[in-house]
Order: sequence, then structure tokens, then C-alpha cells
Amino acid sequence: MITGASSGIGRGLAVELARHGATIGLVARRAEVLEEVIREIQSAGGNAVALPGDVQDAASMLSAADKLSVDVGPIDILIANAGIGPTRDAAKIDAAEIANVINVNVIGAANSAAAVVPAMVKRGSGQLVIISSLAAYRGLPKSAAYCASKAAVSAFFESLRLDLGPKGIDVTIIHPGFIKTPLTAGRDAQMPFLMELDAAVRKMAWAIEKRRKRYSFPWQLATIVRAGMIMPIWMYDQIARANSFRE
Repeated sequence: MITGASSGIGRGLAVELARHGATIGLVARRAEVLEEVIREIQSAGGNAVALPGDVQDAASMLSAADKLSVDVGPIDILIANAGIGPTRDAAKIDAAEIANVINVNVIGAANSAAAVVPAMVKRGSGQLVIISSLAAYRGLPKSAAYCASKAAVSAFFESLRLDLGPKGIDVTIIHPGFIKTPLTAGRDAQMPFLMELDAAVRKMAWAIEKRRKRYSFPWQLATIVRAGMIMPIWMYDQIARANSFRE
């Protein structure tokens, strides 16, 4: 079951994993677009089911999971991918926008997990995957809500891994860098190590199939971001302010 499956990373992962033989449950709000994704998957020889729903609505996610379980079978893997990433200078802070980002990126991922975990625990098997971001590691300019949301889901799913690992459930946290998707389209800033969507989803599919606990890529940008975590604050602030990539 993949959330945010109508476009970008979610759609790309759905097609890629279907090629690998998975039957995909596609979750997104736009039912008509999901039908387009199903046709794309079927043309590649795969199988998929449309599950129109809103990750912000816990009941909607539970209904989607129940439908997929009845129509296809037990949900082996959840990929919590749905997310939004607006940019805004903190001088123009917007409380409603912040709440929306947290509701979609954090509460949405939690609702998705809550819809599938009980059945996985009962079976003693399953895998939870969260598509986080390298933005989870430290705050970035004009990205307060987005960075906070990605840091939150990374920590949330790490806690789930500690609790659910002994119960037979694996958790994979993926931290991608910049990928060519509708989320990054139209930005003025140069995005270092920008990846094509197809190449990025192949890397993610590999990490999911290997059941990696954590996977950050591309390695060049991931290395730079990790270095930022140990920089003195004055140095990090100077470098980050001079390189605002999320414009």
C-alpha cells in the first residue's frame, strides 16, 4: 500500500515495485488520477488497486487498508509517501500553512501506519516504509515546517522500529535528496545532485527489498548533510544561509 501514489515518488515507486511482481494498493485523493496509474502499471504487466482516500483522515486510511486486505490479501508493506513541501521565509510565518504541513506529512504518516500495524502484529510480519528527506537532519532556510515534519516522521518511525522489530515487523526510513518531481518543479535555486525520478525510485525499491533500516541518498549530498550535523552552530548557520536550495 503506497500513499501519495498519484504523482512523483509515490507513482514512480508504484510502477517500479509492480514491475518486480508486487500487487499495489494506490492511495491518493484523486480517484481519476489513480486510474491513470493503474493503466500505466497494467501496461507494464503489473497489478494495482485504486484506494481513494485522504491520509489526514484516520478512518479513511483504515477503510483503504481494510478494502485492500479483503480484495487482494494481507498488506505486506506500507510505503508512507504522501507529503507536501511549501517554502516560506519565517518573516512571513503562516500558522495555518504549518498546521497543514504537519497534518499531511506527520499525522498522515501516523494514520497510515495505524491502519496496517495491528494486522501486521497479529500475523507477526510486515514492513513499514517512510519516505522522509535529508531535510530531516537539520533546519534549512525557508523550510521550517517541512524540516520539522521530516524530522518528526524519521523519529516517529525509528521509535516504531524499536517497538515492532521484536514482533516481526521491519521499518525502513528513506532520506532522499533532490529528485525531479512536481514538488521540486519550478524552483529557482540550484539543487545539488538533483536526481531523475526513475533512478531515485530504483534506489528506493532496492532499499525496500533489502529491508534496510535507514537509507540516505545520493551519497554525496548525504555525506555533506551528515557533516552539517557536527559543524559548530556558527559555521552551519553561515553555510546554510548562503545556500538556500529550497526557494
